Amino acid sequence: MNHLPLIIKREYLNKVKNKSFIIMTFLSPLIMIALISVVAYLLQLNTNKKRTISILDESGLFSEVFINTENITYNYSNNTALSSAKAVVKEKEQYGLLYIGKGDLETVSETIQFYSEESPSLTIISSLENKIERKLRDLKLVANGLDSEQIKASRANVNISQETFDGQKSSKIDNILKLAFGGISGYLLFMFIIIYGNMIMRSVIEEKTSRIIEIIISSVKPIQLMMGKIIGTSLAGVTQFAIWIILLGILSTIVSMIFGVDLMSAQGQQQELVQQAMDNSSVQNEINLVVQSFQNLPLANLIVAFLLFFIGGYLLYSSLYAAIGAAVDNETDTQQFMLPILMPLILAVYVGVFTVIEDPHGTVSTVFSFIPFTSPVVMLMRIPFGVPLWQQLVSLLLLIGTFTSTVWFAAKIYRVGILMYGKKASYKELFKWLKY
Repeated sequence: MNHLPLIIKREYLNKVKNKSFIIMTFLSPLIMIALISVVAYLLQLNTNKKRTISILDESGLFSEVFINTENITYNYSNNTALSSAKAVVKEKEQYGLLYIGKGDLETVSETIQFYSEESPSLTIISSLENKIERKLRDLKLVANGLDSEQIKASRANVNISQETFDGQKSSKIDNILKLAFGGISGYLLFMFIIIYGNMIMRSVIEEKTSRIIEIIISSVKPIQLMMGKIIGTSLAGVTQFAIWIILLGILSTIVSMIFGVDLMSAQGQQQELVQQAMDNSSVQNEINLVVQSFQNLPLANLIVAFLLFFIGGYLLYSSLYAAIGAAVDNETDTQQFMLPILMPLILAVYVGVFTVIEDPHGTVSTVFSFIPFTSPVVMLMRIPFGVPLWQQLVSLLLLIGTFTSTVWFAAKIYRVGILMYGKKASYKELFKWLKY
């Protein structure tokens, strides 16, 4: 009789009804939103802080450079000694004093100083430097008999169009979106394996140490028990993940409405820069290119491939986690077996980042996209760049074949290990169990 559906149901309900699972399912989004809200609120307080900066310009070259903004007010202190200007700034508790000494266009930059009670903000200093640099550049152009406006108008932006021999157009933004999809897919798979693979391993260890497994194994095949545990725990993980996404969306909206903390938008000077960028026609063109690039992605292929490789990769590694849980008596003893599992995952991430980004169809990227222990990550990063369908099918078939073989080997270890107590397993012992 096939007991697999009953085992899946038991494992799923056992996980979702567990008190710690319920608490962490609802508490984790609250903690995450609380931390993000605190950081956003503190950032909002910092960026919305009103600051006054005094300007003492003895050169007379920067009279119209510093314009007041929503958060920064510039006060010019003309015909004032440096010592007096410092005293006024300290007395009025202003943010700082920008001193520009006497000098010509070549030497004035060496006289610039910023005085403040504490270390000034890096953003503010960078903003002041940019304003001064632009003004000095324009003044030097005028001094050399050149028109700065004509020079600005003569600047040319070159954007090389990209097109395959088959007529398919692409761009740099296309590549960025493709890398983003591959990176996010690989990261999700990596985190899902780490989090819920460990959950499967701990579940096996708990049942083994409580001797419940001895009763269950009398009427259930080990491979059915192992697969039921893997699938049931995976469904519980998907449920928890879905609840997290829903709660994060709801809590973000509530925090934004009640406390006025916008968790998604930039504030202060960052918001000003974003608005300036949005008003720029070239930036609007870039946004249009992003939308067009997103529409050019093979979305159907990406979604189907993501689901298949994600599920295949997760089941492959989760079976190994279950085998490790059956081979040991406590979680401490699992450390010696974890490295062979984590190394292919880490290698896949590094190969994907450092080779796919440079040459998605090169030898290294192609080979690792066929190796089952690295293909779920590397192939997902290659597919957005246009991988032939036959390569995707071969990689998927190899992954399924390896998963089937791994489940068979893991079931043999599982069958012996779940009834083994008081003896630390080694690689030599595991090899003997495979021959039983």
